[in-house]
Amino acid sequence: MTTMADIRKATEQKMQKSLEALKHDLAKVRTGRAHTGLLDHVTVDYYGTMVPLAQVGQVGLGDARTITIQPWEKKLIPAIEKAIRESDLGLNPATSGDLIRVPMPPLTEQRRKELTKVIKHEGENAKIAVRNLRRDANTHLKNMLKKKEVSEDDERRVQDEVQKLTDRYVADIDKLIAEKEKEIMTV
Repeated sequence: MTTMADIRKATEQKMQKSLEALKHDLAKVRTGRAHTGLLDHVTVDYYGTMVPLAQVGQVGLGDARTITIQPWEKKLIPAIEKAIRESDLGLNPATSGDLIRVPMPPLTEQRRKELTKVIKHEGENAKIAVRNLRRDANTHLKNMLKKKEVSEDDERRVQDEVQKLTDRYVADIDKLIAEKEKEIMTV
Protein backbone atom coordinates (compact mmCIF):
# COMPACT_ATOMS: atom_id res chain seq x y z
CA MET A 1 0.00 0.00 0.00
CA THR A 2 1.26 3.45 -0.89
CA THR A 3 1.65 5.85 2.01
CA MET A 4 1.33 9.61 1.83
CA ALA A 5 5.05 9.92 2.60
CA ASP A 6 5.74 7.70 -0.44
CA ILE A 7 3.63 9.96 -2.66
CA ARG A 8 5.40 13.07 -1.39
CA LYS A 9 8.84 11.50 -1.79
CA ALA A 10 8.14 10.12 -5.29
CA THR A 11 6.74 13.48 -6.38
CA GLU A 12 9.82 15.30 -5.10
CA GLN A 13 12.15 12.84 -6.86
CA LYS A 14 10.30 13.26 -10.16
CA MET A 15 10.35 17.07 -9.79
CA GLN A 16 14.10 16.90 -9.16
CA LYS A 17 14.48 14.82 -12.35
CA SER A 18 12.57 17.49 -14.30
CA LEU A 19 14.96 20.13 -12.95
CA GLU A 20 18.01 18.01 -13.84
CA ALA A 21 16.66 17.47 -17.36
CA LEU A 22 16.26 21.24 -17.75
CA LYS A 23 19.83 21.82 -16.54
CA HIS A 24 21.04 19.26 -19.09
CA ASP A 25 19.06 20.91 -21.90
CA LEU A 26 20.30 24.38 -20.96
CA ALA A 27 23.91 23.19 -20.99
CA LYS A 28 23.53 22.47 -24.71
CA VAL A 29 22.53 26.05 -25.48
CA ARG A 30 25.72 27.81 -26.42
CA THR A 31 26.55 31.25 -25.13
CA GLY A 32 29.48 32.20 -27.35
CA ARG A 33 31.95 31.00 -24.73
CA ALA A 34 33.51 27.60 -25.21
CA HIS A 35 32.81 24.81 -22.72
CA THR A 36 33.42 21.10 -23.22
CA GLY A 37 29.89 20.14 -22.13
CA LEU A 38 28.66 21.62 -25.41
CA LEU A 39 29.87 18.52 -27.29
CA ASP A 40 28.54 15.97 -24.74
CA HIS A 41 25.68 14.83 -26.97
CA VAL A 42 27.77 14.59 -30.18
CA THR A 43 28.29 10.97 -31.26
CA VAL A 44 30.98 9.73 -33.65
CA ASP A 45 30.87 6.75 -36.03
CA TYR A 46 33.60 4.52 -34.58
CA TYR A 47 33.93 1.50 -36.87
CA GLY A 48 30.17 1.27 -37.39
CA THR A 49 29.16 2.03 -33.79
CA MET A 50 27.97 5.46 -32.64
CA VAL A 51 29.94 6.46 -29.52
CA PRO A 52 30.13 9.72 -27.53
CA LEU A 53 32.86 12.11 -28.68
CA ALA A 54 34.60 11.89 -25.28
CA GLN A 55 35.24 8.17 -25.93
CA VAL A 56 37.25 8.73 -29.13
CA GLY A 57 39.40 11.65 -28.01
CA GLN A 58 40.43 14.08 -25.28
CA VAL A 59 38.07 17.07 -25.25
CA GLY A 60 39.50 20.25 -23.75
CA LEU A 61 39.59 24.04 -24.03
CA GLY A 62 42.17 25.82 -26.21
CA ASP A 63 41.02 29.22 -24.96
CA ALA A 64 37.77 30.99 -24.01
CA ARG A 65 36.39 30.64 -27.53
CA THR A 66 37.90 27.35 -28.73
CA ILE A 67 37.25 23.70 -27.86
CA THR A 68 40.02 21.27 -28.76
CA ILE A 69 39.74 17.54 -29.46
CA GLN A 70 42.80 15.30 -29.45
CA PRO A 71 41.62 12.02 -31.08
CA TRP A 72 42.98 8.75 -29.69
CA GLU A 73 43.41 7.51 -33.29
CA LYS A 74 44.51 9.79 -36.11
CA LYS A 75 42.27 8.08 -38.70
CA LEU A 76 39.18 9.18 -36.68
CA ILE A 77 39.76 12.88 -37.43
CA PRO A 78 37.42 12.98 -40.49
CA ALA A 79 34.66 11.11 -38.59
CA ILE A 80 34.95 13.49 -35.60
CA GLU A 81 34.86 16.57 -37.85
CA LYS A 82 31.81 15.20 -39.69
CA ALA A 83 29.98 14.45 -36.41
CA ILE A 84 30.58 18.00 -35.12
CA ARG A 85 29.54 19.60 -38.42
CA GLU A 86 26.35 17.53 -38.59
CA SER A 87 25.39 18.24 -34.95
CA ASP A 88 22.71 20.90 -34.38
CA LEU A 89 25.29 23.29 -32.86
CA GLY A 90 26.28 25.19 -36.00
CA LEU A 91 30.00 24.68 -35.38
CA ASN A 92 32.76 24.33 -37.96
CA PRO A 93 35.81 22.35 -36.78
CA ALA A 94 39.29 22.85 -38.25
CA THR A 95 42.18 20.40 -38.02
CA SER A 96 45.82 21.31 -37.58
CA GLY A 97 48.08 18.26 -37.43
CA ASP A 98 46.30 15.76 -35.20
CA LEU A 99 44.42 18.35 -33.13
CA ILE A 100 40.86 19.38 -33.98
CA ARG A 101 39.95 22.96 -33.05
CA VAL A 102 36.32 24.02 -32.77
CA PRO A 103 36.02 27.83 -32.67
CA MET A 104 32.87 29.31 -31.14
CA PRO A 105 31.38 31.86 -33.53
CA PRO A 106 30.32 35.08 -31.80
CA LEU A 107 26.57 35.38 -31.26
CA THR A 108 24.63 38.08 -33.07
CA GLU A 109 22.00 40.10 -31.22
CA GLN A 110 19.24 38.36 -33.20
CA ARG A 111 20.67 34.91 -32.38
CA ARG A 112 20.85 35.86 -28.68
CA LYS A 113 17.16 36.81 -28.72
CA GLU A 114 16.26 33.54 -30.48
CA LEU A 115 18.21 31.59 -27.86
CA THR A 116 16.40 33.36 -25.00
CA LYS A 117 13.09 32.33 -26.58
CA VAL A 118 14.32 28.73 -26.79
CA ILE A 119 15.39 28.86 -23.15
CA LYS A 120 12.08 30.31 -21.96
CA HIS A 121 10.26 27.57 -23.89
CA GLU A 122 12.43 24.90 -22.20
CA GLY A 123 11.69 26.48 -18.83
CA GLU A 124 7.97 26.52 -19.51
CA ASN A 125 8.05 22.83 -20.46
CA ALA A 126 9.86 22.04 -17.21
CA LYS A 127 7.26 24.00 -15.21
CA ILE A 128 4.45 22.13 -16.98
CA ALA A 129 6.13 18.83 -16.08
CA VAL A 130 6.37 19.88 -12.41
CA ARG A 131 2.72 20.99 -12.36
CA ASN A 132 1.64 17.70 -13.95
CA LEU A 133 3.48 15.85 -11.18
CA ARG A 134 1.60 17.96 -8.61
CA ARG A 135 -1.69 17.09 -10.30
CA ASP A 136 -0.83 13.36 -10.31
CA ALA A 137 0.07 13.46 -6.61
CA ASN A 138 -3.14 15.32 -5.73
CA THR A 139 -5.23 12.87 -7.76
CA HIS A 140 -3.58 9.98 -5.95
CA LEU A 141 -4.29 11.63 -2.58
CA LYS A 142 -7.95 12.24 -3.50
CA ASN A 143 -8.31 8.56 -4.45
CA MET A 144 -6.81 7.55 -1.10
CA LEU A 145 -9.29 9.86 0.65
CA LYS A 146 -12.22 8.31 -1.28
CA LYS A 147 -11.08 4.85 -0.23
CA LYS A 148 -10.82 6.17 3.34
CA GLU A 149 -7.12 5.24 3.49
CA VAL A 150 -6.32 8.72 4.83
CA SER A 151 -8.09 11.39 6.84
CA GLU A 152 -9.11 14.70 5.27
CA ASP A 153 -6.61 16.55 7.48
CA ASP A 154 -3.74 14.31 6.36
CA GLU A 155 -4.75 14.62 2.73
CA ARG A 156 -4.88 18.43 3.03
CA ARG A 157 -1.49 18.51 4.82
CA VAL A 158 0.23 16.42 2.12
CA GLN A 159 -1.45 18.46 -0.63
CA ASP A 160 0.01 21.58 0.99
CA GLU A 161 3.46 19.93 1.13
CA VAL A 162 3.20 18.98 -2.55
CA GLN A 163 2.18 22.57 -3.37
CA LYS A 164 5.20 23.90 -1.46
CA LEU A 165 7.42 21.48 -3.43
CA THR A 166 5.84 22.68 -6.67
CA ASP A 167 6.43 26.33 -5.73
CA ARG A 168 10.06 25.59 -4.81
CA TYR A 169 10.81 23.76 -8.06
CA VAL A 170 9.05 26.39 -10.21
CA ALA A 171 11.16 29.06 -8.46
CA ASP A 172 14.32 27.00 -9.11
CA ILE A 173 13.36 26.70 -12.79
CA ASP A 174 12.77 30.48 -13.03
CA LYS A 175 16.17 31.09 -11.42
CA LEU A 176 17.93 28.73 -13.87
CA ILE A 177 16.26 30.39 -16.85
CA ALA A 178 17.15 33.90 -15.60
CA GLU A 179 20.82 32.89 -15.09
CA LYS A 180 21.06 31.33 -18.55
CA GLU A 181 19.35 34.33 -20.14
CA LYS A 182 21.82 36.67 -18.47
CA GLU A 183 24.70 34.47 -19.65
CA ILE A 184 23.42 34.60 -23.25
CA MET A 185 22.75 38.31 -23.32
CA THR A 186 26.19 39.16 -21.87
CA VAL A 187 28.36 40.14 -24.80
